[in-house]
Amino acid sequence: MDTYSLLREIADSWVLLAMFVFFALVVLWAFRPGSRKVHQDTANIPFRHEDKPAGDGDHPGAHLKEARQ
Repeated sequence: MDTYSLLREIADSWVLLAMFVFFALVVLWAFRPGSRKVHQDTANIPFRHEDKPAGDGDHPGAHLKEARQ
């Protein structure tokens, strides 16, 4: 058996199995019971300062103007 055929046989079976196990573990980790709070907190980042109006320095590019001066 040549090297290519051996590596192809390993890739077709064991590497595919390892990639599936890795995928299943990532999915299980993402949907674990303790991660709901973290996911909700991350999803609400855009709404954290919704009650405070934007100030003079809060518009895009304000930090660039300050850096030039």
